[in-house]
Amino acid sequence: MSKRRTSRRTTRLIRIGDVPVGGGSPVSVQSMTKTDTRDWQATARQIKALKRAGCDIIRVAVPDMEAAVALGRIKKASPIPVIADIHFDWRLALEAVRQGIDGLRINPGNIGAEWKLREVVAAVRDRAIPVRVGVNAGSLEKGLLAKYGHPCAEALVESALKEVALLEKFGHSMIKVSLKASNVPTTVDAYRMFAEKSDYPLHIGISEAGPPAVGIVKSAVGLGVLLWEGIGDTMRVSLTGNPVQEVRTARQILQSLGMAKGAEIISCPTCGRTTIDIQRLADQVEKRLRGIQKPVRVAVMGCVVNGPGEASEADFGVTGANGSGMLFKKGKVLRTVREDELLDELMKEIGKWRP
Repeated sequence: MSKRRTSRRTTRLIRIGDVPVGGGSPVSVQSMTKTDTRDWQATARQIKALKRAGCDIIRVAVPDMEAAVALGRIKKASPIPVIADIHFDWRLALEAVRQGIDGLRINPGNIGAEWKLREVVAAVRDRAIPVRVGVNAGSLEKGLLAKYGHPCAEALVESALKEVALLEKFGHSMIKVSLKASNVPTTVDAYRMFAEKSDYPLHIGISEAGPPAVGIVKSAVGLGVLLWEGIGDTMRVSLTGNPVQEVRTARQILQSLGMAKGAEIISCPTCGRTTIDIQRLADQVEKRLRGIQKPVRVAVMGCVVNGPGEASEADFGVTGANGSGMLFKKGKVLRTVREDELLDELMKEIGKWRP
């Protein structure tokens, strides 16, 4: 694998519950629940499903006091650290802290008067709770919009630095920062600029990326660029849809850059030479390998033209024609089996393998 263009950005280390963020720690994957937070049982079930998919940290929306009070039960049921997402009402932040949350996401500028923010900061500081300063292009301060004319990267960075300074003013430095826009170039530029000005850890993401067909592409491009440049300590892929897909996509982005363990699947696009159901086989292999922590590369090929060659670059490979197929390991044929046996035989070999 080629080297990254730049080394990993050096940032301060904070901890969200038991998950280290920054300081050279592995990039963690976050998502956000899409249940009604007031329904703590449904929220807990979704968090557990996200954990199984590979989520490290979860964020929940806190729109009112009933939701804030529900955080205690959610926190007890959650297998991963919980971040409360608060806007406008400082009392919700205080209640979230009382309920034992692991992190707080706020925009200090919309909490209200400075005395309200001071109370929130005192509460999180006493319990060593990190705060994410979340700056979003869709909710920039009117003064910055008037100054820059539109939500550009410079405006996002100025807003973030101002909000960080407010937290520092009241003695809190367990901070991470996000600077999100739905526009990929704006987001990338904002993170680059901020990374030059501060060593706080960064939560990266493309805001309102869209439905999966669009959002996965935008997120892979934007977050892939940042991660390749060494920028990003924790990440979320924001999709309109099932949050499990957010986590899987984030994991795939990290794996494609060699930044996370897991299965990498190579499969041919198929053509007129293909005589076995490669699409079905590749889908089954992907499903069976979800969540695997082995760094394994698997090739699923449809014919002898590219099959053996691609399989030689993989840890394991299968290729077939006319109802049968060959199983490869490190480029060498292990055996020929019937098409309906390929999947199970492949899984047996991967299960026995110790990389």
